[in-house]
Amino acid sequence: MIWIFLGAPGAGKGTQADRLADHLGIAHVSTGDLLRKAVKNGTDLGRKAQAYMDRGDLVPDDLILGMVREALTGPAKDGCILDGYPRNTAQAASLDGMLADLGREITGIINLKVGEDTLVARIAGRAQAEDRADDTEETVRNRLKVYEEQTRPLVDYYRGRGGLQEIDGEGTIDEIQARIRGIVGAVAGGAA
Repeated sequence: MIWIFLGAPGAGKGTQADRLADHLGIAHVSTGDLLRKAVKNGTDLGRKAQAYMDRGDLVPDDLILGMVREALTGPAKDGCILDGYPRNTAQAASLDGMLADLGREITGIINLKVGEDTLVARIAGRAQAEDRADDTEETVRNRLKVYEEQTRPLVDYYRGRGGLQEIDGEGTIDEIQARIRGIVGAVAGGAA
């Protein structure tokens, strides 16, 4: 079982993925967490990624794919929710190839749809709660613009392949989780 969660920054992917992963007893694979863990543990991929991060560069897609592969053949071998990966259609195509090599496939894709004002408000609230100075309204709106340009095309990519489920990501955490579990249960042929 491999689920992919899509949505703009602030859509609640991480929160919802954590809850669903706990409920299903599968791993929540966040590429940000994978990067931090690989760097902290000094793995080969972590050292390579750290060199890019130290220069302020983006970590190349092949290194991220390697970390995802390690997760899917290790802690997430029994199933997972991918959160934060893929981020663009090139990464999605690479993921498809890797999954084919592993004899695995994507179970479903959930896109959390949330209005821009709600996204900005959520991130502003998170910034205040976590004392994050980098989450100003201006930087949030810029991240949303980057999302629309680079990541949003994934929705069309997966819609064209089938299996994409769009879910209203507004409401309480429990309301959104209930919508997600309804979709997961329908795909799995029973209650999630």
